Amino acid sequence: MGEKGEVTSDALTKFLEKSMQMLPLRVLVLEDHLFQRAIAVSLLNQLGCDVVFAAASGTQALEILREVGPVDVALCDLQMEDMDGLEFLQRAAQAGLVRSVIINSSLAEDVRRAARQLISLLGLVLLGDLGKPLQIDAVQVLLKKYLDEPDKRIMPRCADAAADPKEVCSAMARREMESYFQPKVNLLTGEVTGVEALTRWNHPFRGIVSPAVFMPAVESCNLLNELFFAQIEHGMEVQRQVLKRGSLLNIAFNLQPVQLTDTTLVSRVKAILARYGLSGAGITFELTENGLVDASATCLENLVRLRMMGCRLSIDDFGVGFSSLQRLCQLPFNEIKLDGEFVRALDEERRCRVVVSSTLALGEALGMTVVAEGIETAAQYQQLIELGCTQGQGYLFARPMTQKALLDWLESRAGVQEKQ
Repeated sequence: MGEKGEVTSDALTKFLEKSMQMLPLRVLVLEDHLFQRAIAVSLLNQLGCDVVFAAASGTQALEILREVGPVDVALCDLQMEDMDGLEFLQRAAQAGLVRSVIINSSLAEDVRRAARQLISLLGLVLLGDLGKPLQIDAVQVLLKKYLDEPDKRIMPRCADAAADPKEVCSAMARREMESYFQPKVNLLTGEVTGVEALTRWNHPFRGIVSPAVFMPAVESCNLLNELFFAQIEHGMEVQRQVLKRGSLLNIAFNLQPVQLTDTTLVSRVKAILARYGLSGAGITFELTENGLVDASATCLENLVRLRMMGCRLSIDDFGVGFSSLQRLCQLPFNEIKLDGEFVRALDEERRCRVVVSSTLALGEALGMTVVAEGIETAAQYQQLIELGCTQGQGYLFARPMTQKALLDWLESRAGVQEKQ
């Protein structure tokens, strides 16, 4: 300190550095071990967290949150006497008292994996899974992840669980449902190999609404086919535009198993292709295997006829159902889409790495392409390359985008490749 009222440059720098490090976060530490609880609180204070609460049990944690209100992050042990971490998170989620979770546990890897799945089912955002002892750098990365992604700071609303069918019917009539497209790429060359067509509800007040919110209502209103065939029309328009530029872009559409019972499915697809002057070879239909357990003769006939037209058939979310191998043997799939959950866990779990490696080997043995979903980081990308995966999609490459945005994106990539 210089003369009264003055601050030296060094002191000012330290003050500014400290201010910049402050994190506007409310964090709860749930840990029954006194020493480890103290370490966690101290670590969070060093990172500049705005408010830190500490509890030795789930019961105490709930009492604190009911008094002080919701927290942004719960740094949570799982195995404790009295109320354990899982029961606490279940109750806290129901009461809307926790927005996101960092697991801090020394339990076995497979047990923690199951716990992570449970946390997602509770509607909470899982920021990460850290073992013990805590490492300050790892915690800092996860807290930054929370602050950098606005969606993680929004408490899930019960109203978003499912949209009102009447509202969805009106939205369909007003053409508020819009087709988005997410690229698939060759992981070795970076070449775009196709896109997956997705539907988003462009709500006039709520913005872009996820299919998880409105698809149940679409099905209950018997509007599934209307939405599906409108999406194919949009996809064929994109394909025709890209074809004019000298490239063929495969378009993948999500086909619900219930639609395979429609005896007019194949003829309607043929009619759309004929209208655009395109062939079935440029289309992939993705189906989740869970809905194909009791495939009827009509379902099987439709799948065979689609293959006869040249269309590709992809078994989606592979590995999360109970009959994947049986479906591969019985139905004419020629592509496997590996569920993103396995990709996201590559860094943390040996079992997931084994599943990915085994699926790639299975695909090669069966002559089927394997596409890895949910690639979000360079580390995941590198590990997939090392395992021999050559096809993938995810936010690392591109997010779903509108038709115009996709065409602009493809054109910009083509321009860059020409200069190289």
